[in-house]
Amino acid sequence: MGTIAQAELYRLIAQAQERGERVAVATVAHTRGSTPQRRGAKMLFFENGEVAGTVGGGCIEAEVWAEARAALRNGTSALHHFQLTADEASEEGMVCGGTMEIFIDVWKSREEG
Repeated sequence: MGTIAQAELYRLIAQAQERGERVAVATVAHTRGSTPQRRGAKMLFFENGEVAGTVGGGCIEAEVWAEARAALRNGTSALHHFQLTADEASEEGMVCGGTMEIFIDVWKSREEG
């Protein structure tokens, strides 16, 4: 799974809204140290469990996925701080060891307004 083009991002959001579903957009807002993606990388999370794009893979993406599911349930957007220590990275076979701030923005369905 790679980065997602802006036009594709908005097309997928519009389709979800037409279906009456919420969608969460995770955007890498800030990075420090060695991270799997740079600022601006995006990942979409749909209520049906599908995803598009990436914010880095591995441990970070699993944590972001959990936060996105919670955001979809409660409808609240928020900035989240994730840290991937060198020890955690080596356990996962990765070379990362930095920190990432990821904004998870919930786009409500058209019915919700």
